[in-house]
Amino acid sequence: MSRPQILDLHFLQTPGVIAAYVVDTGDGLALVDTGPGSTLPQLRAGLERLGATLADVRHLLLTHVHFDHVGAAGTVLAEVPAARAYVHERGAAHLARPARLLASASQIYGDQMDRLWGQMHPAPPERLQALAGGEVLRLGQLEVQALATPGHATHHLAYHLGDDLFTGDVGGIRLLAPQTPRAPTPPPDIDLDAWHTSLDLLSGTDAAWLHLAHFGTYANTPEHWNGLRRTLTADAERVRTALSAGDEMEQITADFTLALMDELRAEHPELPARYDFACPPWMSVQGLARYWQRRAARAGGQ
Repeated sequence: MSRPQILDLHFLQTPGVIAAYVVDTGDGLALVDTGPGSTLPQLRAGLERLGATLADVRHLLLTHVHFDHVGAAGTVLAEVPAARAYVHERGAAHLARPARLLASASQIYGDQMDRLWGQMHPAPPERLQALAGGEVLRLGQLEVQALATPGHATHHLAYHLGDDLFTGDVGGIRLLAPQTPRAPTPPPDIDLDAWHTSLDLLSGTDAAWLHLAHFGTYANTPEHWNGLRRTLTADAERVRTALSAGDEMEQITADFTLALMDELRAEHPELPARYDFACPPWMSVQGLARYWQRRAARAGGQ
């Protein structure tokens, strides 16, 4: 297992939506994200297909504390006493004490919480290494650089390992090779300026390969990053313009979704349905609207 391997977690029995990645460090396996608790059986099965088990995992490299990325982390740490997790210092407390995170999400997902995300158990605080970004981790025979990459979340990290760059959500959603990457922008803490700064950092690495959580491995090319910058700006401006015109959120969401689906359909006929499932447009609209409204409130208070 010399190269990173993708584990398709078949979220809600659907392939190509949520990925975890496994790397052999020479001192057990490293997982980049674990996926949610609801896909833990698929995580186990994916490891078994590689000739490994969960017991072989020693390192969890967590990009950010959202359910689809780290919901199963507490369970993995409980089952594997020798494993350790690395997480941004701003997210560590939520991983150790997820009650507030669960309560907030329950307001959005209601009785669908368990079906979507499964159980999220607390992670033992003594098994968490909090990172600020900039650290170089020595994992077995490998050196991994943790990169602070806010924008999608204040507590977002990417991980650079030689030719490989694990981008979490800041590297965009790209479900098929022909698709221009697009930014997932759910609430609560989207920050467009920080996101563009993070893109400058990531696009400046010498990695050959990009490993996206949603979904897959792509060559590290200027086209990927330029496309993501372009769509991030266009999506944000679409919401800003509609808010400035006084449109209601229902209308903004409908117009945003229609334009997005038309653009995706032009790239590949399968993309609208796949993207709608992987990143519901209404969530992206809510995050961008919150960003612009908070920015306007700050400007008004000066």
